[in-house]
Amino acid sequence: MTETTTPAAVQAFYDQVTNVSDFIWGGTWNGEAVLDFPPMVLVLLGVGAWIMIGLRFYPILKLGEAFAGLFSKSTSGKGEISPFAALSTALSGQVGTGNLAGVATAITLGGPGALFWMWVTAMFGMALAFAEGSLAVRFRDQSADGTYQGGPMSYIRKGLGKNWGWLAVLFCVGTLFSAVATGNMIQANSIADSITGLAPMPEWGAGLLVAAAVFVVIIGGLLTAGLVFIVIIGGIKSIGSLAEKIVPAMAIAYLIMALAALILNIQDLPASFALIFESAFSGKAATGGFLGAGVMMAIRAGVARGLFSNEAGQGSTPMAHAVARTDDPARQGRFAMMGTFIDTMVICTMTGLVMLTVQGSFPAGAGTVEHVWNSDLRGFEMTLAAFSSVFPQILYGTTTLGGMVASIALILFVFTTLLTWSYYGERAATFLFGQKVAIPWRLLWVVMIFVGSFQHVEFVWRMGDIANAAMALPNLIALAALSGVVFALARGDKTAGKDHD
Repeated sequence: MTETTTPAAVQAFYDQVTNVSDFIWGGTWNGEAVLDFPPMVLVLLGVGAWIMIGLRFYPILKLGEAFAGLFSKSTSGKGEISPFAALSTALSGQVGTGNLAGVATAITLGGPGALFWMWVTAMFGMALAFAEGSLAVRFRDQSADGTYQGGPMSYIRKGLGKNWGWLAVLFCVGTLFSAVATGNMIQANSIADSITGLAPMPEWGAGLLVAAAVFVVIIGGLLTAGLVFIVIIGGIKSIGSLAEKIVPAMAIAYLIMALAALILNIQDLPASFALIFESAFSGKAATGGFLGAGVMMAIRAGVARGLFSNEAGQGSTPMAHAVARTDDPARQGRFAMMGTFIDTMVICTMTGLVMLTVQGSFPAGAGTVEHVWNSDLRGFEMTLAAFSSVFPQILYGTTTLGGMVASIALILFVFTTLLTWSYYGERAATFLFGQKVAIPWRLLWVVMIFVGSFQHVEFVWRMGDIANAAMALPNLIALAALSGVVFALARGDKTAGKDHD
């Protein structure tokens, strides 16, 4: 987004937010090392490694079986939506601005090596996702009207017992924070950039446009002019129905465009892979836009943005998987881990390779550079410039074919993310305060879309990092405590663990 002069008091607040984010994810304060290790990175990868080893690398060995399950016609078991619809719903929350703008931000902060650490996060994240998905089905709730729902708040309460109720409350508080910061404001900020790139209007105007569209959807109305009639007030079934139709199509279309960009610049692709691995362990910086230095910065950026993108261990996706129509927790766990793989190992990887490989002429100081990751561009601007360089055909004004396709992809990704995260936040809000807060939450959701659209880009990303940690930490504690149950579920024991209510 366009940067303007920031008042001193506001900048001081931004600086403190940056310090908190850097401490959580990098162990630094005011740019100085306070801890010898990055706290949240250690917790996330540590719990992921524990579960991966306990599962005997089940997520990697069973990945093929998981993809084969996509074509299974079996829908036995109780639930609200098909397992595929649950996966699509989870992916609609996962695949968003993190896959386009987030990858660019990670490379800006941590250099090309950040992409390698995103891969590491995804590998361990697959174990975390399996744990979340299987526990979500094993310990889900059935409401008085017969519908199913669940998530970390349910498997904490039912799987660990009432003495752990504080952890469920802590998770829900973190979820509300994360929903507003990452599921809403960051998405709104990026979609505003995308819309203003397509049509000349102020960012607040783009935010108002998106907020109005979401308002119509989640409050219960009809989007005309060819948009799908979705009513979130109708629950997860309507979200799942939309997601299983839109998410696969938009993901495939984006991947085709990214693949075409790489084919057209294939001569630079081997060098890009070499750069990723070299930078991951040497801390090699970009010549232009790199904001930090060292291996630790690459790890911090890669893990933080990896979590933002795939949400493995964060506790969001199990709220979608909990409503799957299945009687096999392990099967839905495999669907969940597949979502992490698709999000990071496929979509984020393609975006990152485009950033590193595509050649062009990009602004850097008083001159230009050949690769966009070395430029002065930030966030989605970097992604937009890369695709515009590959497909430079002018459609109207200064809008290129590549820019048009990338912008539309982001708009679709973000819009579905906004819908799914409104559900995640509502689940946390109603768990804490009861069903009476559902409509006020939806109204607040719409307002925050407008507010987030014109906020300082660095501020909203840093707030997102803090929010993700606040949500993920209680969930990771629960996953570690329930790891024995996870291991038993993977071995085929569908009723593993004790129900505490």
